[in-house]
Amino acid sequence: MHAVKKLALGLALGLPLSVFAASIPVKMYKNPNCGCCDRWAAHMEANGFTVETVNTSDLAAIKAKYDIPANLAGCHTALIDGYVVEGLVPAKYVKQMLSEHMVGQGLSLPGMPVGAPGMPGEKTTALTVYTLGPGTAPQAYASF
Repeated sequence: MHAVKKLALGLALGLPLSVFAASIPVKMYKNPNCGCCDRWAAHMEANGFTVETVNTSDLAAIKAKYDIPANLAGCHTALIDGYVVEGLVPAKYVKQMLSEHMVGQGLSLPGMPVGAPGMPGEKTTALTVYTLGPGTAPQAYASF
């Protein structure tokens, strides 16, 4: 009942419904010295996610646990609503994956490409986000 009162008050005051929306939790495993991961976390938080950072010096073990192939590895591994998001995947594609209830393990933006969220600089070419899934070949999910 308390939530209904808050919603009614917010509507009466003209506040957008997004004020009451719960943020989407993210658990990000990263090297403690990686600044691009911290900037990616800020990008995600600016887009409605709440990021819990877990610093680790053994990212290889995390990537092995979640079956991330070496050719799809990024600078960090994030867990979001049952999916794995590997690397600097833009928030809009994570939201798209969640809203579509994508079949598969998750998404990856391999490496640390310049121009991706968290990496400074201008892109020189389109970047491709791939699907993840044990036992399945990665497919292009989106380009930006």
